[in-house]
Amino acid sequence: MAAAAGSSRGARRPVLLTPRGSGDRTVFLFDRRRAQADPDEKVLSYGKDNYRGFRSAVCQAFGIASDENFVITTTNRKEITEDNFSELVQDGVTLYLLQSVDQTLLSATKERIDFLPHYDTLVKSGMYEYYASEGQNPLPFALAELIDNSLSATSRNTGIRSIQIKLLFDDSQGKPAVAVIDNGRGMTSKQLNNWAVYRLSKFTRQGDFESDHSGYVRPLPVPRSLNSDISYFGVGGKQAVFFVGQSARMISKPADSQDVHELVLSKEDFEKKEKNKEAIYSGYIRNRKPSDSIHITSDDERFLHNLILEERDKESFTAVVITGVQPDHMQYLKNYFHLWTRQLAHIYHYYIHGPKGNETNAVVKDVGPFNNIDIQISMFEKGKVPKIVNLREIKDDMQTLYINTAADSFEFKAHVEGEGIVEGIIRYHPFLYDKETYPDDPCFPSKLNDDDDDDDCFIVEKGARGKRPIFECFWNGRLIPYTTVEDFDWCAPPKKRGLAPIECYNRISGALFTNDKFQVSTNKLTFMDLELKLKDKNTLFTRIFNGQEQRMKIDREFALWLKDCHEKYDKQIKFTVFKGITTRTDLPSKRMQSPWTVYSAIEWDGKTYKTGQLVKTIKTLPIFYGSIEKFFLYGDHDGDIFATGGEVQIALEPQALYAEMKTIPISKLDRTVSEKAVKKYIEDEMARLPDKLSVTWPEGDELLPNETRFAGTPIGALRIEILNKKGEAMQKLPGTSHGGSKKLLVELKVILHSPTGNKEIISHISQHGGKWPYWFKKMENLQKLGNYTLKLQVVLNESNADTYAGRPLPSKIFKFTIIEGKPEKFSVGLLELPFRVGVPFNIPLELQDEFGHATQLTTDIKPILEASGLTLQYEEITTGTNCIIKGVTAKGCINSYQGKNFNLKVTLPGLKEDTQICKIRLQPGPPRQLKVKPDSEILKIENGTAFPFQVEVLDESGNITAQPKLIVHCKFVGASNLPVYAVDCSNAGTNILTGPVIHVQNIKKDQLLRARIEIPSCKDVPPVEKIIKLLPSSHVARLQVLSMDGQKAIQIKHQDEINWVAGDVMHNLIFQMYDEGEREIHITPAVAEKIKVNWTPKINRDNLIQGLLPDVKVPTSVKDVRYCLITYLDDHVSLESAFTVRPLPDEPKHIKCKLKGPNTLQMGEELQSEIDQYGNQVQTVTSSCVNSLGVSGPGLDKSNLKITWQESTLTMRVKGIRFKPGLPGSKELCFAWRAFSDFLRVNLIAGSPAKLQLVDWPELEKPVAVINGRELQKPLVVQLCDQWGNPSPEPNVKISLTKGGHLKIVPSSQQHKTDENGRANLGVISIHAPRGEHILQLKASYNKSILDCPIITLNVLPDPEKPVYLNVKYDKNASFPAGGTFPDFMVSVLSEDSSIIKNINPARISMKMWEGQSSGTRTPIDVTTFSCSKVKDDKEDGFFYFRDKVIPERVGTYNIQFTFAMDKTNMLSSDQIIVEVVPNDPVRLLPDSLPATPAVSNVRTVTSRTLVKDLHLHVMDEYNNRTGIDLVGRIIAKIKSPNDDDTEIPQFQGKVSTIEFPFDRGSAEINLVLAENSPGRDSSEYILVFEPDLPALKKPLEPYRLSFMFYNDFKKQQQMATLTRERDQLSQSIGVYRNWFDTTNQLVTEMKCQAKEAETRETHLKNELKKHQIDLPQTNILQYVDSLIKQKMMDQEGVMKQPRRTCTLPNYPKGNQDILGKIAHLAQIEDNEAAKVISWHLASDMDCVVTLTTEAARCIFDETQGRQQVLPLDSIYKKTLPDWNRPLPHLRNGKICFRPVGNPVFARDLLTFPDNVEHCQTVFGMLLGDTIIIDNLDAANHYRKEVVKITHCPTLLTREGDRIRSNGKFGGLQNKAPPMDKLRGMVFGAPMPKLYSTLSGQIDLLQQYRTAVVKLDNVHKDLDSQLRSLNTPEMQKKKQELAEQEKNLKLIEQKLGMTPSDKVTESLLQPIMLEMCDTPIPPKRMRRETIKKLYSSEEWISSPTKKQQQPQQQPLQISPSELNGTPRKRKA
Repeated sequence: MAAAAGSSRGARRPVLLTPRGSGDRTVFLFDRRRAQADPDEKVLSYGKDNYRGFRSAVCQAFGIASDENFVITTTNRKEITEDNFSELVQDGVTLYLLQSVDQTLLSATKERIDFLPHYDTLVKSGMYEYYASEGQNPLPFALAELIDNSLSATSRNTGIRSIQIKLLFDDSQGKPAVAVIDNGRGMTSKQLNNWAVYRLSKFTRQGDFESDHSGYVRPLPVPRSLNSDISYFGVGGKQAVFFVGQSARMISKPADSQDVHELVLSKEDFEKKEKNKEAIYSGYIRNRKPSDSIHITSDDERFLHNLILEERDKESFTAVVITGVQPDHMQYLKNYFHLWTRQLAHIYHYYIHGPKGNETNAVVKDVGPFNNIDIQISMFEKGKVPKIVNLREIKDDMQTLYINTAADSFEFKAHVEGEGIVEGIIRYHPFLYDKETYPDDPCFPSKLNDDDDDDDCFIVEKGARGKRPIFECFWNGRLIPYTTVEDFDWCAPPKKRGLAPIECYNRISGALFTNDKFQVSTNKLTFMDLELKLKDKNTLFTRIFNGQEQRMKIDREFALWLKDCHEKYDKQIKFTVFKGITTRTDLPSKRMQSPWTVYSAIEWDGKTYKTGQLVKTIKTLPIFYGSIEKFFLYGDHDGDIFATGGEVQIALEPQALYAEMKTIPISKLDRTVSEKAVKKYIEDEMARLPDKLSVTWPEGDELLPNETRFAGTPIGALRIEILNKKGEAMQKLPGTSHGGSKKLLVELKVILHSPTGNKEIISHISQHGGKWPYWFKKMENLQKLGNYTLKLQVVLNESNADTYAGRPLPSKIFKFTIIEGKPEKFSVGLLELPFRVGVPFNIPLELQDEFGHATQLTTDIKPILEASGLTLQYEEITTGTNCIIKGVTAKGCINSYQGKNFNLKVTLPGLKEDTQICKIRLQPGPPRQLKVKPDSEILKIENGTAFPFQVEVLDESGNITAQPKLIVHCKFVGASNLPVYAVDCSNAGTNILTGPVIHVQNIKKDQLLRARIEIPSCKDVPPVEKIIKLLPSSHVARLQVLSMDGQKAIQIKHQDEINWVAGDVMHNLIFQMYDEGEREIHITPAVAEKIKVNWTPKINRDNLIQGLLPDVKVPTSVKDVRYCLITYLDDHVSLESAFTVRPLPDEPKHIKCKLKGPNTLQMGEELQSEIDQYGNQVQTVTSSCVNSLGVSGPGLDKSNLKITWQESTLTMRVKGIRFKPGLPGSKELCFAWRAFSDFLRVNLIAGSPAKLQLVDWPELEKPVAVINGRELQKPLVVQLCDQWGNPSPEPNVKISLTKGGHLKIVPSSQQHKTDENGRANLGVISIHAPRGEHILQLKASYNKSILDCPIITLNVLPDPEKPVYLNVKYDKNASFPAGGTFPDFMVSVLSEDSSIIKNINPARISMKMWEGQSSGTRTPIDVTTFSCSKVKDDKEDGFFYFRDKVIPERVGTYNIQFTFAMDKTNMLSSDQIIVEVVPNDPVRLLPDSLPATPAVSNVRTVTSRTLVKDLHLHVMDEYNNRTGIDLVGRIIAKIKSPNDDDTEIPQFQGKVSTIEFPFDRGSAEINLVLAENSPGRDSSEYILVFEPDLPALKKPLEPYRLSFMFYNDFKKQQQMATLTRERDQLSQSIGVYRNWFDTTNQLVTEMKCQAKEAETRETHLKNELKKHQIDLPQTNILQYVDSLIKQKMMDQEGVMKQPRRTCTLPNYPKGNQDILGKIAHLAQIEDNEAAKVISWHLASDMDCVVTLTTEAARCIFDETQGRQQVLPLDSIYKKTLPDWNRPLPHLRNGKICFRPVGNPVFARDLLTFPDNVEHCQTVFGMLLGDTIIIDNLDAANHYRKEVVKITHCPTLLTREGDRIRSNGKFGGLQNKAPPMDKLRGMVFGAPMPKLYSTLSGQIDLLQQYRTAVVKLDNVHKDLDSQLRSLNTPEMQKKKQELAEQEKNLKLIEQKLGMTPSDKVTESLLQPIMLEMCDTPIPPKRMRRETIKKLYSSEEWISSPTKKQQQPQQQPLQISPSELNGTPRKRKA
C-alpha cells in the first residue's frame, strides 16, 4: 500500500503521513505538469515491486484520473516503465510528473542527496598528508603526531610525563605492531567517540559533542611557547595511524573511572561494511575492566595480552596500538633506528631539554619543569636484544649540534599584527684554523666532505651553511619540519662590504619559536603564512639582551654583533709577502683559472709558513711530504690580507723520487709536525726505495750460482721479495698516489748462451697480489745443453722500465750450466757389416738422457742380447764416452746363403727405456764342412750317365755358406778315361756337382768306382768319399717290330717285305724295345713321344705306350708298294726298323656322313638333326654292321646315342647326339666303321640363361665400401649366363635393381634389357643411405623362371665432406638489450660423420635475423643479413665467429638463423634461435605522443588553465623502447622560465610550485592545471619541467620539458591557442620536410662515397693488371676484358689437358675425416728424375694409408683383414723428426764447409703438398728424414766423402737412379731404381704447371676488374639519376614550400613571443652534412652509424633538450621511399 502526504508552500520538511514498512521505499515526487501545480514535494511510501501499482498510488496521491495521460521520469528525464521500475525507483529517489519526457520544467525543484565521505578519507588520509620533503622520510613525523597527543594528554601531570613508543616486531608474539602509550589523563567513551570523528578539533567540540578537554582554555604564555598545547585539529592521530598501518586499536582509561574503553578502527572493517551496505561511520566501543584480554583471540595479536596485563597498576593511560604495519615502514624503522629517533629528538628538543636546549658544555644544568618529560622508544625483535633509547640521551640531533658548536648567540623577538609573537635566536659558528664549525645536516648536506676531495681537483670553498636557510621554525615549542625561513633583511648578506666579511653571514644558524597565533597545516608539517607575516612591513623586531627586550635598530645591532664574533672567535690565515697576480691553467674550470694572487708566506695559528719550508699534509690520500713553493689566494689582491683559507703549492720530497708538484688547500697542512720529523721521513722514504732482491725456494730445487745441473732438472719454484734498505718487503714505489703505474713487477728471464748468440728461452713477469708474493712456478723445460743465465729484474708496471729516477732497480743473476743427464735410453749406432755366424762383431751404443742428449755409461751394466733363433755371446762392454759391446758372436740356423734378417734385441737393465731392437742380416760363417747328397755311401748310376752330386758348403752351425773362389772338385777312380767334375759354389754355397757322362765300354754287369769330393782352396774342410756302383744302361739299345696273328706274334725284321690285301688295313702291329742289359723297356709317354712312323702323321700315343703301332692302310692299287719306317731318337741313341707292304687285290669300301637339319646345338640339349651313314652300295653289308659303327668327338655324351639300320636305303641313322658341359664352340664328330671314317662339324652354343653375373667386379663376399652420396667405383655391367657360367647371348631379358627402404640410388631403379650379347649396362649409380651395410640385389627372369642373381652388400660410410648440420654455440643465458651487441656466435659445419668440416670460405656462412614469431622452415623476405667475423685464432680451424653483431633497436621477438651456401642453389640452415630483445637502460622520459604546445591563462575556467591532460610519461631507453617496468618513484612537475632572472613564475592549482605524481610500472599519468590568478608575465613562454625521482636508478634521467604560453587575458589566450596549434602543425610539417631533404642529401653523400670507393677499387685493380703485363684499352673495356677472360680460360684449359705424370695407384676412400689417404697421393714432385727415384726409394710405403688417429687406422685394418698397411700420425714420436728448415750438412753455422758438386738438395724440399701441409711434413719427415737428392753417383760419392769428415751423412739419391745408403753402401740391383714404367704407377704425380696458377691469378684479377667496372658504371648512373632528381620542378616546389612554411613559422612565433624554433630544434633536426669532396672516405661502418643516428629514430623535438616521438599524422604526405631513400638491408 502507498501513502502520500502533501506539504505546504513554506520551506518545511515533508512528513510521511503513514508508517513506513520495513520493505517500503520512500519516493519524493514533484508535480510539474502545469504551472499552477503545488511547487512543494510530496513523499510517497510504496512497498510493492511493480510499476502498475506504483502508478496507481501516484494517481491516488495527486488526485489524477486513471485515464489521464502523464509520464513519471527521473530528474535525468528517463521515463519510468515496467521494465526499468526496479532499477530506477530506489529508496530516496526524486521523481517528476510531466506531460511528456521533453516537457520544460515549469518551476524549480530540490533533490535530496547524501554525501557522507568515503572511508578512504580516513584510511588514506595519511598517504595524502604525509609526503617526503628534501630527502626526508615522513614516517617520524607521523609518529610525532601520536607523541603530540601524548604530550597534550600528560600536560597536567605533576610527576613524570611518560611516553613510550614500542615497536613490537617479534614474530613469535604476532604480526608487527607499533604501540604509543602515555600516562596521561585518559579518555571517557564519549571523548573516545569524539577522537574517532575526523576533523573534530578541540575548538568545535561543543553542542552535540562532549569535549575531551572539558572546555578549551588557551594556556598562559611561557618561554619558547612550550605549553604542550599541540593536539589541535582532530586530524593528526587518524592520519598517523592509517599512514603507519591498516588498523588502530585505541585503549584508554580516565583517572576517575573503573572501566577501560577500547575502540578499533580498521580498513578491513570499513571495506566489509561498504560491501554489506552498512553504515560505514558507525561502530562499537568495548567497555571492560582493566587487564581483561579475553576478547583477544587472534594469534596475530598475541602481544596485546602483555600490553593489557600492564593496565593493572595504572591510574590513567592511553594506548594507541597500530597493526597491519606497512612492510616498507617496518624495514625503515628497523634499518634506520638511529636516524629517525634522532629526528624525533630534534622535533621535541626544547620539550625534552628546556628553553635553553641541550647545553652539553654547561657546568650546571638548570632544574626546570621540563625535566619530567620522559620519551622512551624501544624495539623488540625475535632473537635480538631489545633496542631502547631515551630521546633525552641523544646527543647528535641538530639542535644539540647547533647549540654546542656556537660561540655566541643573538636573541630577538618579533611582534606581528594581532597577538602573534615570535621569539628568535641566532647562533654564530666560528671558523677554526682549517675548517668551519657549522654542523652538517645529514638530511641537508651543505658541502662535500673535504676528506673525499681529490687532491688534484680544485674545489672552491663554499659557505659554511651552504644553501640551507638560517632559521628552523618551532610552533608551540615543537618543530614544524617542512617550513624554514631563509633570512630577514637585517641578517642577510649585504650587497656592499659591511662591517664583517661576507663569509661570516654563512656561519650563523637560528631558530624561530612561535605561539599558536600562526596557522600550521593539519599534519603539522608546514606553516601556512609564517614567512609572509614576519616579512610584513608592520612587523616589529626587537633585541633581547640579558633577558630584557630593547627597542633599537636591529640591523645595526646584528652587524656589530657579527663583527664582534668574527674578530673574537674566528681563527683565520694572514697572507703576507705579495708576489703578484697569476692565472692557473691547471684548473679544469676556466671561470676559476683567474685571478689568483701569489704570496710567499702565511701566518696561521701563531706560526709562519714560507717558501722552501718543509711541510707535511693531512687528510690527503696519500699523505704528502714536500717543500713549500708558493701560496695561492683566489681574487685580485694587492697586499697582506686575512682569509679563511687558500691553496699551497708544494714540491714533493724526496724530489729525486717524485719530481712533481701538488697544489692542496692550506687547511690540509699539518700544523703539528716538526721539520725534523719531515726530514726523517724523507730519509726514510729514500730508504724505502727498492734496494735488493730476496730469493727463496719454497718447494726446493734451489739454483746455486755457477751450478752444473742435469738437463730437465727443475728449478724453483721461486718466491721473491723486493727489499728496501731497511729490509722491508715492498710491492710498489713509495707513495700511493701513483696508482698502478708505479707498481713494481719482477721479470724473470732465462738466457741460453749459444755459439750463434744469446737466446732468450724463458721470460715471465710476476706481479704482487693481495694474498700472494712475487712467485714464479717451477721451471721444468730446461733441456738444451749449454751455459745459462737466470736473471731476476725489478721493473715498473706498464712501462717495464728497469730504472727509476736515474737509478737502476734491483736485479739478481744466477749463472749455471746444463749438461747431459744420466742415461735414460739408448740407440744402437752404425754396425759394421757384414755379420757372419761365428765371426765376432761389435755393437756401438749411443746413450742418451731423457731429452735425447748424448751421455755416457757410468755404472756397471751387463747388457742382455737376444734374437729369436740365435745364440748370442759377447766378450765385454766398454764404458765411458764410447760405449761398445765387443766380441759379439751369433750362432744359429739361417736357412739361406744370402743371410736372414733378425731382430736383435739389446737390453741395458736399469735404463728407463732399456730396450732397443735393430734389424741385422746375419750371413753364414766361413766354410767348416762339406755336405754331399745323396747321403748313402754307395751310389748307383747307369753307364753312360753323369751323376749329379748335390753339394752344400756349411759353416760351423750347419748353414749353407758361400765365399769367393769356392770351387768343389770330384775325382773318379776304378776305370780308365773317367771324367773330373768341378762346380763353383761361390754364389749360393750349394750347387749340383756334375760333368761328362761316365761311360765304360761293353759293360754287361755292375762295376764299382770310387769318387773323392773336396774343396782345394779350403784345406780345413775335410773331403768326402763315395762308392759308385755303375749299372748297365737302361736306355734303349734295340728296336723289334712284331705282327700279331691271333695269339701268335710274327717278328718283322729290318727291311722285310709283307704281302697284304689291297685296300685292307694291317692291324695288330706291335713293337718292343730293349736296353743295354737286354732288358725289355717299359714304354712311357716320354719314350712314346720319341717314336715316329712314316705312314701316318697322327699317332695314338696311348697305343704306342701299349706297344701298338698305328694300323697300316694297304694301298688299293696292287701297283703301289708302301715303305714303312719306324724310328726312335733320343739323347743317347738313334734306332730304326723298316719293312715294305705289297698290296694284294680285294673289294674297295668307304663311308660317308650327312647331316639332316641345323648344325647348331645348345649345351645340355640333344641335336635335333639326324645323321645318315652311307657308302658304296656293297650288297654284302647287312644290319649287323651297326655294331661296328663308332661315334666319337671331344666332350661327346654317348649315354643317349642310338644307331639304327635303314633297310630301304642300306644306311645307318644316328640319334641322341649331345655334349657334356664345357666351353661352347665348334665341335667335330668322327664316325668310324671298320677301317673307314668320316667327320662332321656341329656348333655348340651356350645353354638357356640360368643366372646373372657381374662383369669386371671384385669378389662380392665382402661388403663394397662406398661413401654416402658418392658413385660406385665402376659401372654395373651384368651378363646372362647358363648354369655352367657360359655367357648366354639372349637379348631383351628384363633386369631390375631391388634395394632396402633406407637405401636410395641415383638414377632411381628402372628396368634394363640385355643386348644381343646378353649384356646390360646399368651405369654408374650413386648411393644415398645411412651409415652401415645395405643390400642391393639384381633381379631377372627368363621364360617365367627366376634367374640366379648376385647380391651386392654395400658398406655405406658417411661423407666427411658433405655438410648436413650447422652447429651453433652461444651464451644461452645472455640477455639481449636493444641496441646492444649479441654474444659471440660460434658456428661450425658438421658432416655426415659429425666431424667439423674445415677449409670453408667464411663468405658462404651468414647470419640472418628477422622480427616476429618463428616462420617454420621458410625464411621471410625482409631479413637482416650479417657476415662472418674474422677468425681470431687460426687454430680454431672450422669454427666461424659472428662477433659484435648489433641487437635490433626495437623490442620484440626475433628469429636468428645461420645459413651455409653449399652451392648457388642449395642452402643449409641451422635451427632457428628465438631471442627476446628487451629494453635497454633508461635514458629519457617521453610522452605517448607529442602534446600540442599549451596556451593557458590564469582565468577561472579550468579548461583555459589546463596545461596537460591525461599526459602519460614513460621511461624510454636510447631507442625509444618503453622500459623501467620495475621502477617505482615519482615525477616532480615544476615550472621554469627560459630567463633565469625571471622571478614571476606561474603556479599550479593550489598555489604550489611543484606537484608530485606517482610513477609506477614505467609510466606516470599527468594532469596539470594552473592556479587561478596565478602569477606570470603575460604573453610569455614558460617551460614545464617533469623531473623523474627514481631511487632505483643509479644514473638520474634528464627531465622532460614542454614549452607553453601564458596569458592573463582569456580572449588573447584563445587567439594564441589557435596560433599555437598552427605553429605546431607548421613545426611538424617543417620537420618532415627537413628530414626528407636531409635523407636525400645523405643518400647523395653515400652515393658519392660509393663512387669514390668504386673508382679507387677500379684504379687499384688496373694497376695490378699492369703488373701482370695486361694493358687495357680506353674504350670497349668490358668486351675486351670478356674476350681476354675467355682466352685465358682456354689457355688454362689447354694447360690442364697437357699430359702430366699421375699416380695410378687407387687411393683409399676417405670415409672418415681422419683418413688422409695413401702416401703416394699426399705429395707431388715436379722433376721427373727426382719423382722416379724418390718414388722407388719409398716403394714399400707408397701403398700405406696415413690416418690422423690410431682408431681410424684400426678401422681400416679391420675392414681389410689386415691386408692394408696403415700409419697413424698420433703414434709418431715427433721430437726425432728432422727440422724442415735445417740447412744441408755441408752448411755449418751459416758457413760452407766445402763446395759441393751435383746440386744437392733435401728430398723433402722437392715435395709439394696439395692439402694437409703440416701432417704431410710429419709423414715425409719421418719417411725421408734428411735424404738428399744429387745429380749422379760421382757427385754423391764426393759429397758423402766430404760430409763424413764433419758429421753423419744421410742417404743420398741420384737423379740417375742410384742410391748410397746412410751407411755408405751402394751398388747392386737393390740400390738402382728401375725405369719409370716398371714402377707400375706407384709414382708421385706432378703438380700443375706454374703457368696454370699464373693464368688463374690473371683470370681472377680480370673478373674482379670486370665486376669493379660494372659497379662503377652502376654507381655513377645512380648518382647522376639522384642528382638530376634534385633539380626537378617537384623538388624545387618542395624547397619553396619549406621556405614559405619556415617564414610563416617565424611570423607566428614572433606573434606568440616564443623562442624561435630554429634555436630550439634546428640543431637536432638538421643532420650533420658531410663534405666528402675534400675529406678521405670514411669507413662504411662509420657512415652507417652516422646514417643510423640521423634516420633510425622516429622522433620529434618538443623542447631544447628532450626528444619526442613523431606524430602519426603528418601534414606533408611523402612516400616512405622518398623519405628513406633506397631501402637497404642492414648488414654487419
